[in-house]
Amino acid sequence: MEVPHGLHWLPPCTLSGPWQMAIDAWLLERISQGERRGPLLRFYRWSHPTLSLGRHQRTLDPRWLRLATEGRLTLVRRPSGGSAVLHGGDLTYALIWPDPPRRRREAYHLSCLWLQEAFAAMGQPLEFGDSPSRVDQANCFASSTAADLVHGNGQKRIGSAQFWKRGCLLQHGSVAIDPNDPLWEAVFDSPAPRLPTLPWSGEQLMTHLLGCALRWWAQVGPQVPGANGVVSLMHDPLLDWERERIASTLSCYEVGLTPSVAAVSAMARATGSRANPAG
Repeated sequence: MEVPHGLHWLPPCTLSGPWQMAIDAWLLERISQGERRGPLLRFYRWSHPTLSLGRHQRTLDPRWLRLATEGRLTLVRRPSGGSAVLHGGDLTYALIWPDPPRRRREAYHLSCLWLQEAFAAMGQPLEFGDSPSRVDQANCFASSTAADLVHGNGQKRIGSAQFWKRGCLLQHGSVAIDPNDPLWEAVFDSPAPRLPTLPWSGEQLMTHLLGCALRWWAQVGPQVPGANGVVSLMHDPLLDWERERIASTLSCYEVGLTPSVAAVSAMARATGSRANPAG
């Protein structure tokens, strides 16, 4: 009899930026403490155009504040590192891996293998970027580091960022699908990336990505005696009491129009000040 081992799966949802970030931080905390099982993968979209800022990104462009004041944009703080990402025309994923390799570059490489397989199967192979990381880079998609996946012409398809806690990894990734050209121009004062059209979208794309993630975990996950490479998808939705607890932390990820040091400190307390960010 084959013994499966699992990839935990949270059903896709469309919510506000603070909710999405608070959910990811909650799941990382619970998994890092052994109160939830992992690895866990989820896909999600955003209920309103949202600019997510990296954990340590402190400078806010005045244009962002103006767009937020006009109601065209929501600002939110990510638990993960990196630069600003404009969400709306993308599919976002969060992968929480309880015991990944400790070396950052190796962790990025292994955490992206399923994405590379998925895009290769769609006839659009992706490679890792080679630009150096820059702390002053405002736009995540303006450069492609070793954490990102790019097409052969150098156009960036997927930007990723990490956050570590108690040896547990949260990796965020934004899969660009159909960027909002006018809003992108307004936010970053540059054209949106010109990307090849994907053969699938919506549920079909998520199903394809999930299948590749299952094969990935069968290869890189711990070898379970008797499993024979069989990986099961374990649906693991949030419980009502978890949603209530998550709701109490939303303010930690909100970015006001006049962001304060107190708000940044609150976010740091919510995600754990001893964790080492990366991205």
